[in-house]
Amino acid sequence: MEILKTFPLGQYVPGNSLLHGISAKAKIIVSFCLIIIIFLLKLNFYSYLLFFLLVLLGIMISSLTINYFIRSLKPVYFLILFTFVIHFFFGEEGGRVYFRYGIIHITDNGIKMALFMSLRLIYLVLITSLLTLTTSVLELAQAIEDLLKPLNFVKFPVHEFSMMMTIAIRFVPTLLEETDKIIKAQKARGAEFGKGNLISQAKSLLPIIIPLFINAFRRANELAEAMEARCYRGAKGRTRYRVSYWTIKDLVFLTIGILYPILLLVFF
Repeated sequence: MEILKTFPLGQYVPGNSLLHGISAKAKIIVSFCLIIIIFLLKLNFYSYLLFFLLVLLGIMISSLTINYFIRSLKPVYFLILFTFVIHFFFGEEGGRVYFRYGIIHITDNGIKMALFMSLRLIYLVLITSLLTLTTSVLELAQAIEDLLKPLNFVKFPVHEFSMMMTIAIRFVPTLLEETDKIIKAQKARGAEFGKGNLISQAKSLLPIIIPLFINAFRRANELAEAMEARCYRGAKGRTRYRVSYWTIKDLVFLTIGILYPILLLVFF
């Protein structure tokens, strides 16, 4: 259960680094572009190495320690390992065959796919971590709203949608903290988790899930009452304390963050 304390989603680390100073809109656009490009990259060593150099550059200009990014990988360790094993033992056939027994086979193509599919997941987590760790929730909400403004023409509730996403991201650490408290309280009452067969383990989660749902609904009700008490009525008539503008720094970041991976896609 230690993972609940180190799960980084929704957490923002204040700082004065170069990446912290980039507009949230530019960071969202670049992150979205990189996520698309990573699925389009050819499966070869050079393209993935050069893509990693771009991610490494982002980590360096964020001025955050590597521990933050190692922590961001912890929740998906099992998924990365599972992806690697599936492709390693049951992946594509082709090339040299190293081992074969029934449906299990280890081949050149299988090893290659296992490595690159695992790297894809790692890159995805690192990219999203760079975005969330260096961008506050308020900046993310405003950037999402600005980027989706064209959808207002088709009567899409852009402000409400961005507010909903912001609240969801913001309350992930809170709910995880609540879960950790509930687990400790139940253990103090003699509850045991992770023992017995699969059905027993599933039943043991009920004393966690039910209080968690009750607390989540209570917090949602408190938040709604607080917003109503402050006369929140959606986007109509609302202004911002801070208005973000595009700067030269943002445009340079946007150009490098989009052009570099596209060049990798074209030449590698």
